[in-house]
Amino acid sequence: MTLATFEFIRRFLIHVLLKGLHRIRHYGLLAKGACGDNIAHARELLAAANSQGEPTRAAVDASKPSCPCCGGHMIIIEVFERGCTPRQRPTAPTTRIRIDTS
Repeated sequence: MTLATFEFIRRFLIHVLLKGLHRIRHYGLLAKGACGDNIAHARELLAAANSQGEPTRAAVDASKPSCPCCGGHMIIIEVFERGCTPRQRPTAPTTRIRIDTS
């Protein structure tokens, strides 16, 4: 593939991180070197927390309604009867952000 000079530099600079930022691919709990050990340790800690009589997250979250589309937790802001005007004003529409991924 042959690219113009400016196009090559543009594509190259997409992969350059700004000063002070670090590539996080090889860090954290799921880094390849210790991934299996970290996951096993996390499972042990979770089992110990559940066996100590603490309420599980599922039991705490059971009282919150869930979204019928994605299953996430909903926060009820207002309940109003059909045909009534809501007291809350709708939020302003967000501006679109265009991200060039080419």
